[in-house]
Amino acid sequence: MIAPTTPSTHPAGTLEASPSRLISLDALRGFTIAAMLLVNFPGDGDHVYHPLQHTRWNGLSFTDLIAPLFLFIIGVSIVFAYAKRLESGAPRGKLYRKIIVRSVKIFAVGMFLNLLPTFDVANLRWTGTLHRIAFVFLICSVIFLNTNWKQQAWIGVLTLVVYWLALTQIPTPGYGKVMLEPGANLVAWFDSLYLPGRMWKGTWDPESILSTFPSAVSGLTGMLAGRLLVGRLPRLEKVAYLMTVGLFTAAAGYGWNLTFPSNENLWTSSFVLITSGFAALLLGAIYFLVDILGRTQGTQPGIIFGANAIAVYVMGDLLSTPFYYLKFGGHSLNEYGVSALTSLGFDPRFASMGYALFFVAVNFLPAYLLYRKRIFIKL
Repeated sequence: MIAPTTPSTHPAGTLEASPSRLISLDALRGFTIAAMLLVNFPGDGDHVYHPLQHTRWNGLSFTDLIAPLFLFIIGVSIVFAYAKRLESGAPRGKLYRKIIVRSVKIFAVGMFLNLLPTFDVANLRWTGTLHRIAFVFLICSVIFLNTNWKQQAWIGVLTLVVYWLALTQIPTPGYGKVMLEPGANLVAWFDSLYLPGRMWKGTWDPESILSTFPSAVSGLTGMLAGRLLVGRLPRLEKVAYLMTVGLFTAAAGYGWNLTFPSNENLWTSSFVLITSGFAALLLGAIYFLVDILGRTQGTQPGIIFGANAIAVYVMGDLLSTPFYYLKFGGHSLNEYGVSALTSLGFDPRFASMGYALFFVAVNFLPAYLLYRKRIFIKL
């Protein structure tokens, strides 16, 4: 759906006498999408700075923080989208229909992107970033419509504990013991039985069936932050709670990491706590600087990207074909770009990052045009 309206973090200032938009959340959403483009499309995949790569297995890099941060933002946005409607007594049936339709649309777009560029249905992958976003949005929205914040917190805690116990106490079938190695763990075994299509890594997939549940908890933690932000507490007190809870959550995650390693591919319980704690700290800091102190300088690019966040993500995939895959004179544009920078004496990793930043700027142009014409594409 294309809506010619003002971009918003949705009017849930609803429960308090405060501005109906959070510039900080708008900007954070957009900068997160820009970061996704940056790490997804390096100029040369063989030469990438370590922070701009996913951790191969256990561990945490800057890149590993991006996806859970976006799911956290989805959780916050769910509160801003539906709190006022619930308070006003809006029919839940209508809300359910909108939630389901939007989830299906996001999933369908994800499937379309997986078909590109060859449309090889026989080797189609049924998972991906948009697929995970669709499921997390669906799960968290339904939970939000039917529970209070305390129940949401308990659902999150129980999900993480059950997932931890399942992966650390149930022997992996075929191995006779607990395994947490790539392709040799309970999650990969479950996918081998029930996940259709091709797996991203052959024998396992980072967006697996079982890991969808702890990834939904990343959205739930965002919902809890959202409830705090639309509540009646003074704004400085909200910041204090966000920062305090974020610090203790991240610390708890690092402690849990000692026995249940932080792992994005398995979306382990410790990974959820560390990244959600970081997300709360980041949101609290930006909310304080931008919405309370009014220091909005530099936020406009994020707001522009964030106004059409999913659409920009899709545009990135579509534009990657001419900028990365099509050959001109035997080479692709990214190969020409990286080669030009390295010939000037730049480190190959810097050249790769430079081209990635150029591609982010390319995607900014259509995002800016959509924003200027007040066209906001809502999947």
